[in-house]
Amino acid sequence: MQPLDFNKLGFNYVKTPARFVAEYKNGAWSEGALTEEENLVVNESACVFQYAQTCFEGLKAYTTADGRKVCFRPDLNAARMADSCRRLMMPVFPEDRFVEAVKMTVAANRDYIPPYETGASLYVRPFMIGTSPILAVMPASEFQFRVFTSPVGPYFKGGVRPLKLRVSGLDRAAPRGTGNIKAGLNYAMSLYVTMDAHECGYDENVYLDPGSRTYIEETGGANVLFVTKDGKVVTPRSDSILPSITRRSLMYVAKEYLGLETEERRIALDELGDFAECGLCGTAAVISPVGSITDGERTFTFTDEANPMGKTIQKLYDTLRGIQLGAIEAPAGWIVEV
Repeated sequence: MQPLDFNKLGFNYVKTPARFVAEYKNGAWSEGALTEEENLVVNESACVFQYAQTCFEGLKAYTTADGRKVCFRPDLNAARMADSCRRLMMPVFPEDRFVEAVKMTVAANRDYIPPYETGASLYVRPFMIGTSPILAVMPASEFQFRVFTSPVGPYFKGGVRPLKLRVSGLDRAAPRGTGNIKAGLNYAMSLYVTMDAHECGYDENVYLDPGSRTYIEETGGANVLFVTKDGKVVTPRSDSILPSITRRSLMYVAKEYLGLETEERRIALDELGDFAECGLCGTAAVISPVGSITDGERTFTFTDEANPMGKTIQKLYDTLRGIQLGAIEAPAGWIVEV
């Protein structure tokens, strides 16, 4: 194993020894196996290159307080990837085999799972691509499913700090489009706006619903969560939002562990001033506090450097992390030991 300082990891690719690979040919998936080869040899006219036929997932493996190596809710990743595949005309990799492939890959790279006290984790990236050569606009007939891992630190540089967001003038997804699946192209479409936000001094963009552009949806890489002044936890409802596993878990934690009222509904842009706290939630960041959201000349403030994490956001973070790391008893099926 190459020497790594787990306390100084960024959110970058670090090669680990093993990854899982399975091929789809002649209408069936191969058994699949682990390999040390991280490079792919694919035809220049492969469907993934010509028409972006690809989808992916993201989850994490942790070292718990008592030294166990675990994954967090991989069955939900398997189900979400199956939905993405069906929408993109890709063959579903069986959900039970997906979970086993994740466990197999994590186990093979267990030395790269950061120790408990570092706060870092092993990021797990399952993905699928259309590999057969295509020229006409049509689905591929051959595919590759892979799972690789990389040890990572915080998603946002600087650790926990209040993030500055802006409302984007462009859309993340089309009405009745693919915003609710984890298609690679969705993220490619956000790159320009993300880089522009960074150049303008913001950490991320908030996207509005693509139909009326009056309701909050999500950011380029995370779902949004709000806390009202009386302590209710509220998240946006929309058919073009990616169904975040972390968001669903946090909403459960808010209701069942913290006894808070929760609600999933449409949230108008003009409501932002009514909320006391705001956070971005997803696999990479878990939940990060939002300091402000700027919409043109208006700025809505939720927290500041002196108080980087709101009281409720902090409780949600501490509780979910406690569940993930084994310090708090998890609901049945949430933690899968490797």
